This record gives sequence, structure tokens and C-alpha cells, in this order.
Amino acid sequence: MTHKLTFLGLGVMGYPMASHLARKGYPLTVYNRTASRAEHWLAEQKRAHPDALLSTAATPAEAVRDADIVFACVGNDDDVRAICTGDQGSFAAMRAGAVFVDHTTASAAVAKEMHHAAKGFGLGFIDAPVSGGEAGAKDGRLTVMCGGDAGDFDKAMPVMESYAKMVRLLGPVGAGQTAKMVNQICIAGTLQGLSEALNFCMEAGLDAGQVVEVISQGAAQSWQMEHRAETMVEGRFDFGFAVDWMRKDLAIVLAEARRMGVSLPLTALVDQFYADVQAQGGGRNDTSSLIRRLRRFEQ
Repeated sequence: MTHKLTFLGLGVMGYPMASHLARKGYPLTVYNRTASRAEHWLAEQKRAHPDALLSTAATPAEAVRDADIVFACVGNDDDVRAICTGDQGSFAAMRAGAVFVDHTTASAAVAKEMHHAAKGFGLGFIDAPVSGGEAGAKDGRLTVMCGGDAGDFDKAMPVMESYAKMVRLLGPVGAGQTAKMVNQICIAGTLQGLSEALNFCMEAGLDAGQVVEVISQGAAQSWQMEHRAETMVEGRFDFGFAVDWMRKDLAIVLAEARRMGVSLPLTALVDQFYADVQAQGGGRNDTSSLIRRLRRFEQ
């Protein structure tokens, strides 16, 4: 049986994720707040897959009718609430037994809130934030961290594999968002360390490329070093996930840490360093631009 799908939100991540679903041949309806982007997506996919059953809708409620699984990737907690339970939201229009999969990076609290609301409509709900950035979305190699009921997960997991290299259920609703917070803590600390290391390397007069080539074969190796060290040295910061979005995510992390009574001193410090990058006009730079605080680059 081929599931009928809906995808809500065609931003930097949602656009290529929905494209993978179209390529796999799923019947798919898409919605985007800016309708012209949805129409552009549809025209592009129709050219690539002329026999595919694809359509757009004017509202979330219209988009989700008859869908077996609804995927969403929007901006923040308020956006999640709007597409789920707001005016023309999806929950009231979905058929009982359908599953809603939220790929938004949002709070664990809103995931639990939406799960409770979904149950009232006889729906399943999975919080499923992703890691891998725009490149991972385009390449179909995202990591998806899920929270929810096993039955709902088993229904949605094979479909998520259309755009993911790893899909894992980590616990009840909220576990996916909490795992994404862990992910962002690691990224923030790693990028600050890499920024300081590269700056130190260049100030010492060493060839950064050669040094990175050597140390990347040892314990210092990381994804960030492999994919961002060269561009950080060159002052190129146009590789997807932006500082503005990272600060949104870190605000969620730090709020949850305060609620838990957990200390995150490094994360709090790096969040302020990202604020410095924003103040320098780098809000749309990617997250590796932390090095801008330490080195002067041509703008």
C-alpha cells in the first residue's frame, strides 16, 4: 500500500525533503505559507516526474484531507501550533488514525502539547527534528531523531527513509526534540573549539590546510573539521544553517536546561559569541562563522 502524504512547509529543509518524496512516487500534497514557493516546487517536480500524483493546497487543512501521514517542517513553536491547531490548522481536518510527523526544531514542551491535542482528534504525533543541514536534505542523508509511540513510528519510518540515512525512535514524544538539543550543544562547542584552533594555527604562522590534513587523521577529527575548516580559513560562510537559526535553537536548549536545573556554561557562552556575529551583520552566515569574532575577513 502506498501512503498518501502531505508536506507542510517548503523552506530550506522542507523543499528538498518533499522533493525526495515526490521522486519516490508517493502521492503528495504540499502547502507553504508563501504560496508561490509551493507552486514553484510543483512545477519543478512535474517537469522531473510528469506521472507523479502531486498537488498544492491553499491551507494546511485543505492539504491534509485524506492523508495517511502528514510531515511538517516550519520555523518555531508558534508556527507548529498554527499549522496544527490554529485557524485552518491540520489536526481538525485529518482523518482519524493518520500520523503527524513534525520535523521542526522546536521545544519538547510544544511537542508534548501537540501530542496531547493530536490524541484528542484520534491522531498519532511524532516529534522528529533533523540534523544534516541543507546539504543533508538535498542529498537525502539526514539524521532524524524521533519521539513518539512505536506504532506511529513504524508507520512513518519507511517514508522518512526517503530523505534520511538514520531514523531512530529515542523515546516518547519530546525525546526527539531533546536529542536535537544534545546535537546543537555538541555543534556549538565543536565549532567554537575549531574557530579558536584555526585562528591559533594561522597566528602561529602554520599552513592551516596542512595542519588540518594531519590532525583530521587523529582524535581531533570531526564532521565540522572535515567539511568546514577550509571554508572557515577562507572566510566563506554561505553553507546553509544560519546563525539566526542556531540562536533560535540555542534559546530552546538554554530554556530547557534552566527548567531541568542543568548547567550549560559553554553553550551559554557560545550563544553570546553567536550574538556577536549577528551584531557584525552575520546573522545569515552559516554557523561556522564563529571564527569571524577572531579574524577579520573581507566582506
